[in-house]
Amino acid sequence: MDARQEIEGLRAELTQASYEYYMLDAPTMSDYDFDHKLRRLEELESAHPELVSSDSPTQRVGGKAAEGFAEVTHQVPLESLQDVFSFKELAEFGTRIKQSLEDVSYDVEPKVDGLSVALEYEDGIFVRGATRGDGRVGEDVTQNLRTIKTIPLRLPDALPRFIVRGEVFMPKSVFHALNEERELNGQPLFANPRNAAAGSLRQLDPKIAAARKLDVVVFNIQFAEGKVFQTHVETLEYLKSQHFHVIPYTICTAIEDCARTIQDIGDHREEFEYDIDGAVIKVNSLTDRERLGSTAKFPRWAAAYKYPPEQKPSTVVDIVVQVGRTGVVTPKAVVSPVRLAGTTVTNATLHNQDFIAEKDVRVGDTVLVQKAGEIIPEIVAVLKEKRPEGTTPYRFPDRCPVCGAPVVRDEDGAAMRCTGAECPAQLMRHLVHFASRDAMDIEGLGPANVESLVNAGLLKTPGDLYSLRTEDVEKLERMGKKSAQNLIDAIERSKENDLSKLLTAFGIRQVGQKAAQVLARQFGTLDALASADAESLSKVPDIGGITAQSILTWFSDPQSQHLVETLKAAGVNMESHAQPIGDKLSGLTFVLTGELSGFSRKEAGERIQALGGKVSGSVSKKTSYVIAGEAAGSKLRKAQELKVPILDEVGFLAMLEGVAPAVDNSPEIE
Repeated sequence: MDARQEIEGLRAELTQASYEYYMLDAPTMSDYDFDHKLRRLEELESAHPELVSSDSPTQRVGGKAAEGFAEVTHQVPLESLQDVFSFKELAEFGTRIKQSLEDVSYDVEPKVDGLSVALEYEDGIFVRGATRGDGRVGEDVTQNLRTIKTIPLRLPDALPRFIVRGEVFMPKSVFHALNEERELNGQPLFANPRNAAAGSLRQLDPKIAAARKLDVVVFNIQFAEGKVFQTHVETLEYLKSQHFHVIPYTICTAIEDCARTIQDIGDHREEFEYDIDGAVIKVNSLTDRERLGSTAKFPRWAAAYKYPPEQKPSTVVDIVVQVGRTGVVTPKAVVSPVRLAGTTVTNATLHNQDFIAEKDVRVGDTVLVQKAGEIIPEIVAVLKEKRPEGTTPYRFPDRCPVCGAPVVRDEDGAAMRCTGAECPAQLMRHLVHFASRDAMDIEGLGPANVESLVNAGLLKTPGDLYSLRTEDVEKLERMGKKSAQNLIDAIERSKENDLSKLLTAFGIRQVGQKAAQVLARQFGTLDALASADAESLSKVPDIGGITAQSILTWFSDPQSQHLVETLKAAGVNMESHAQPIGDKLSGLTFVLTGELSGFSRKEAGERIQALGGKVSGSVSKKTSYVIAGEAAGSKLRKAQELKVPILDEVGFLAMLEGVAPAVDNSPEIE
């Protein structure tokens, strides 16, 4: 068998296996065999690049990150639908249809809350995919769409040109897992699956899009060269035969039947793998659609029923707080069971202290509950006329309910946060941050390995890292003897890190990497920093009163003290490797521009900071000196305009040595 024949055979096998796995949920090929065949195909295509084709299973994730998305003009506009918000409005829609058509049947489908796209095929090969945009012009996101396993790259029928419309979504299970991971890594959470899907599809790097595990459901044929259909249902069945993930549908012969179907879809919306925000009603006959036509905005033959937020009264049985992985203490109301959007609700979020105070939610109150975005139950209002006597305003706890550490409010928001360095609720987050590159930089200790170590009971605080043994680690999933030893060696190396890395690892509020470096230089040892008072801390450059108080709070907590003692006992370095900070440049602000011959701009900045000075990125009247190297440009010009003193490299070196420098404010700029 020659290479071409083997490649074509492997592609056919893998394409069929993917269809059976992702579409039929009936795999006939094992994961091992699939991976083995895919690897063989990759090897063959690498050896014969002239045989690589866009429909190959190897092209699901490929190519470099894009610099932007090209515009795509849709051959057939992706129209939006007229919304109806009640069954009365739905009946009026049906009446308008009946005025033009005697016998009519409807197709009713769930309305997926995702991102609408057009998928284009030529001779059965997927060639381009674009977002809806404004309906006429969208963005080319072909490479990202290729990563979606339910989009066939080659169709059984090779129509000359074929365009379908679908909705990209993020499955609910994937959305919750993604947000858990983002919370663990300290990243902002996605508000809902639709936002997550939209953000993922518009990633410039297709590898990021692939990691998000998006899906698509197809609901319309936009254009089919050489193919004629009579009804919409016929098109959906044809799409199924072409291996697409197709929207479920129900045929109704009267608008009253449509209403019952819409109600049924709403009652079971929790059972869908995707979020829905309504149901779509379409005239089934394609000939009837042409007869009805469109307005300037919408087709007359379809409407989108939008489900109103369902609200029901319930009683607040209790108010409890939970501690998230990032330490945020979130209150929730325990309510008497109430049925909402197809599920029984027993808890409702209260968001934060300000929300409780604004609505004056109390235990014993009768409240209106709804599902925000059809996902998270929340309290909409308090029915104060039903408030029983003797209720009292809720007081937020000042101690973490999990570990007992003080709870403090974020300066820039309403969130309340646990300050415990060893709080069990925050263990995963603490460990991931502790091992991160800017902190202790423990190679190989990412979120997956942290989770494995925690689940195995090997880690209960960051200090436990330094008592891990190779024989315990190698027993974990995805760990062998060599991987375990590499991890233990990386942990051992981290003991020698500079004090600034350790301070960053502690995760003290307001103390990031830069502040940690300044504190390490200023105090030299952890003991000296721990014994500093508010006044001495506030005098340190870039350390204000709020940061000083955060440092004092952290070191005064018993959990922090226990962690420090554990790390000391393990032999972790507690001293700064840098030269003690001086005050020769205290109170001075410098701006660096151009290229210096003696050291890099970063090294020059570190020398300035080591002597108590500050480095700024822009020139202003508050700038003390601009240090101008070769090829200095706009910053030098701005300094001359503001008459800010300018130093060349010789003058800068003289200042570092304590010699009064020669200042140059000549107007010439090379």
